[in-house]
Amino acid sequence: MTPNDDPSAWSLGSATRRLINTGYCSLGLVFAVSAFGAALTPSLMPRDPMVQAVLSGVSAIIAVEAALLLRALWRYMELPEISMRHLWVWHTLAVTLSVGILIYSLTKASGWQNATRSAVELPDLEAGAPFMILAVGAGTALGIWVCFRLLGFIRRAVSLALSKIVPRRLGIVVSLALVGWLFWAVVDGALIRSFFRAADASFLAADTMMEPDIAQPRDPNKTGSVTSLVRWHEMGRWGRHFVATAPSKEEIAAFFDGPVMDPLRVYVGRRSAETAKERAQLALEELKRVGGFERSVLVVTVPVGTGWMDPGAHDTLDFMLGGDVATVSVQYSYLTSVLSLLAHPDYGVDQARELFNAIYDHWTTLPPDSRPAFYVHGLSQGAFNSQATLPLLDMLGDPIQGAFWAGSPFFSRYWSEVRDNRNPGSPAWRPTYGNGSLLRVIDQYGGLNGNYTPWGPIRAVFLNYGSDPIVNFTFDSAVKPPAWLNEPRAPDVTGKLTWFPVVTMLQLALDSMFALDVPRFGHYYVAPDYIDGWAAVVAPEGWTEDKAIELKVIFEGRGPAF
Repeated sequence: MTPNDDPSAWSLGSATRRLINTGYCSLGLVFAVSAFGAALTPSLMPRDPMVQAVLSGVSAIIAVEAALLLRALWRYMELPEISMRHLWVWHTLAVTLSVGILIYSLTKASGWQNATRSAVELPDLEAGAPFMILAVGAGTALGIWVCFRLLGFIRRAVSLALSKIVPRRLGIVVSLALVGWLFWAVVDGALIRSFFRAADASFLAADTMMEPDIAQPRDPNKTGSVTSLVRWHEMGRWGRHFVATAPSKEEIAAFFDGPVMDPLRVYVGRRSAETAKERAQLALEELKRVGGFERSVLVVTVPVGTGWMDPGAHDTLDFMLGGDVATVSVQYSYLTSVLSLLAHPDYGVDQARELFNAIYDHWTTLPPDSRPAFYVHGLSQGAFNSQATLPLLDMLGDPIQGAFWAGSPFFSRYWSEVRDNRNPGSPAWRPTYGNGSLLRVIDQYGGLNGNYTPWGPIRAVFLNYGSDPIVNFTFDSAVKPPAWLNEPRAPDVTGKLTWFPVVTMLQLALDSMFALDVPRFGHYYVAPDYIDGWAAVVAPEGWTEDKAIELKVIFEGRGPAF
């Protein structure tokens, strides 16, 4: 009998393999607990302990899978295995280290969360719930782990069946492809598409709902009136709100020194016409009908995904200019910005391009000395769509006067250019670009003043909060620290925020879901912070710092937009 035929040899080999696998499990345990604790550390936005626990569970299981991948690569390259003599030492050390990391992280979780809350001027929370965080996090990780193991079991079963008819390694590749395709087909077909259909129907229903407290305008010069080219019921929920709640000349007169008028607002809903081009043309005709090109200032603005227009951005400008402003916009979606980007990423860009081209082409036919000053504006996805479609080079022969963008998502065209090619020494959260004669970046703490060349013929301003995860998120934060973590940091970003591979990217992605929780921080832009930006872009005649302070007090008294 050869040693290979000896059952005891087989038993010993099996025991050895099990012990070695236990060593790999210990590595996975260290990875998992480290990722679990890292996910509890401070980020940009405050989070509920339950949310923290779920994020920690997701981070932990990703770390476990990373350890399994490392094990597979190690064995594939036939590198030396850990010796039996050192295996128990490593196992004991790994368990001890993991328990220590877990205890340390859970005891520090409340303090870390309060560091984030302090940065965004929120009061501290009382003592956290470490056992709840541990239980929910572990449950989340276990649930995902079971799903992964089930997929692995199915993959191996398919590979085993294929090995009877094709070479073993080919069977492995084919089984990976088949199971991967099946998994995506189920997720995409049964879950994602069904979710988007339900979301589209739900948001459409909300968009068509007629609010009893929003009355149809009686003034024939208002969009949606009986004489308007745009039907009131087709303007959408937020379009009706935007037009009906514009400040009156009586409100403006209490602040503005000089003649005042009612601001003009033109809004075309997604249901007002079939195509983006038809909606843009309808907006142009309505703008001409109400006399928009006879005002001193014309603003082409792009709404967020649902069609919502931030009153803080537009009411402030109306006050600053005594109502002598016309604003025009067109809805392109009923969904939230994130859902509309995922479901129909081209809709917003197409609509923004058609609207700008229609208004700009007509504007260029007017006498330069009597036409309005032309500006573009957008918040969040509106800023992205506006930047994606602004033909800067094509209009240099007859340029617009400026742009004001707030909360530009990290992938926005001009914002990413400014951030990535900023002047050396300027922070990524409030960069300077070139000599400052074309564009400047501000936040709630300032940024307009500096060693800049005087403004040129075109003025562009970015308003971004340093704690805004939608502005600051980048995919490469999974593998390297983002530049906005360098010192000095934005005042609303805690100094205790530490970068961790993969985990920081997950934290930022989760922060984006809660970016509208705290006014004046994250992605929640407030009216007073628009004032300095508009003043820099539009340069109202006779504008002073005292007038800016007075207007900020007025809008601080109004409170947040939602």
